[in-house]
Amino acid sequence: MSAPRFYLPQLATVAKVPRYSGYFDGPEARHAVSVLRLRGGDHLALFDGQGGEALAQVVSTSRDRVEFEVLHWLDQQRELPFELTLMIALPKGDRQKTLVDAATELGVGRMIPVITQRGVAQPTESALERLKRYVVEASKQSGRNRLMAIEQPKRLQDLDQDSSSLRLVAHPYDEAGPRMPLTARLTGSPRPTSLLIGPEGGFTLAEVESLMATGWEVVDLGPSILRIEIAAIAAVAIVAGRFHACSSATQTVHSTTSLPQF
Repeated sequence: MSAPRFYLPQLATVAKVPRYSGYFDGPEARHAVSVLRLRGGDHLALFDGQGGEALAQVVSTSRDRVEFEVLHWLDQQRELPFELTLMIALPKGDRQKTLVDAATELGVGRMIPVITQRGVAQPTESALERLKRYVVEASKQSGRNRLMAIEQPKRLQDLDQDSSSLRLVAHPYDEAGPRMPLTARLTGSPRPTSLLIGPEGGFTLAEVESLMATGWEVVDLGPSILRIEIAAIAAVAIVAGRFHACSSATQTVHSTTSLPQF
């Protein structure tokens, strides 16, 4: 059984030296002591949200404090081999947690709430803080060591216009012209990719035409009309799986061709 994981951002400021001692308190400590029943001698994993991870051992506990000693630092790379950004009109209620959990687990690097004409859920500051808490919980569960960034909301006209990245907008209608299946657009080597998912009811025709005018490509996710979070999960899974497989195949080829030939 793997050691339980705890988010400890201050680890990022600690030199990776053996036998480092420290503590954490607050909700994380109460969960460790009251729920998981950790005691002296138990193992736990700590991560800083910036890629660092350490295996540690509990030294002592109190009701809301856990003292630990680092046994050794881990070098685990669990990020996608390319930058994946999800730009999305937020769904309502608990569907936001479903969205954030899946995006975190699938390797999205950044999530940017977008403000659209038909958008319903408003990305307020309190909503953004809630999304960030979801990211931490999903990272603890999935083993990811780098937190997905929740960025400030943007309007469509203010989205990234970087022509070197792959910019794909999911839209279920042909009103703006023919759409290419998402899978058909994922060719070549992995590169920075942005996925844009609209609100319930989709983008307006004016919004789609404006996006296309600035270099966004309209893609199709299939014959069904998907809910916001399902469309996002499907698109992210397809892109992550396709480009991750491509990168793995390239690494395998390089590894094989570097072997001595007899």
